[in-house]
Amino acid sequence: MRTALGEPDARAAVTFLGTDRIEVLRFQEGDIVRYATLGMSAHPMTDPTAVVADPVEGPRAELVLSVRSGLADTDKVLRPLAVLAASPQVEGLVVAPGASLDVGEPLWPGAPFTSVLVAEPGGLVEDLELDEPLDPVRFLPLLPMTPNEAAWKRVHGAQALQERWLNQGADLRDPSRKSVPLE
Repeated sequence: MRTALGEPDARAAVTFLGTDRIEVLRFQEGDIVRYATLGMSAHPMTDPTAVVADPVEGPRAELVLSVRSGLADTDKVLRPLAVLAASPQVEGLVVAPGASLDVGEPLWPGAPFTSVLVAEPGGLVEDLELDEPLDPVRFLPLLPMTPNEAAWKRVHGAQALQERWLNQGADLRDPSRKSVPLE
């Protein structure tokens, strides 16, 4: 992450009962602030229907959220991001592109978003290759969704929502943006 994002200017750690510590690092670059989890990839994600969790093989990921700074109190997103990063350990969830993750409350005070869409990796931070047989760590971008967008995505799919955002010229880094028209 340091190669792609530089040195973090802040970090916070959260530990949930029965889970490993999750850190959230903050990186400032111009008017963009990025929050990245650290610790989610310590263990591979396992299919929740598997009888036994494989301690070695399986997908590994960290989460990255990018927003414009100075427009909202986005530093309060640290705990919700840690909750999302702990979800594979807590809920046996496999986080992958196209998935929706919901924290059930605003991502930060006054945020119109309670959930995120997991986007395709590889644009901002490249995969981190690990020694065989370990899967590489993928750095998954998170795109905040309003409740209406999340409901629309459940019906029409992640690709359709991303196309709608693109066609409407939505600034997905705007921490106070409104929902795009969904008719």
